[in-house]
Amino acid sequence: QLAESGGGLVQPGGSLRLSCTPSQNIFSLYTVGWYRQAPGKQRELVAAITSSGDTIRDDSVKGRFTISADNAKTTVHLQMNRLKTEDTAVYYCFASLDQNTYWGQGNQVTVSS
Repeated sequence: QLAESGGGLVQPGGSLRLSCTPSQNIFSLYTVGWYRQAPGKQRELVAAITSSGDTIRDDSVKGRFTISADNAKTTVHLQMNRLKTEDTAVYYCFASLDQNTYWGQGNQVTVSS
């Protein structure tokens, strides 16, 4: 299970942080990150961090979003800066290994003036 926190309403140009904490420490094996889904659109990968610490980010968020794990590697954070209206979506934390994927409940991020 993945416990998510963060999200909310912010004006364009603002910042938000999402956090994801698995029920057990799986970072040694799993890739953890976020997908997002906007109304009427397919779910898309935003960013992820692999078990070796490599990070992946969609081109649309490079330079604005940063994914990281805390020192104890029990929580993953997605720091979102310079948010745009097109970032508005439900953000879902996931943890994936081979063909197994676990999902969080999702958090709404709304960027609006």
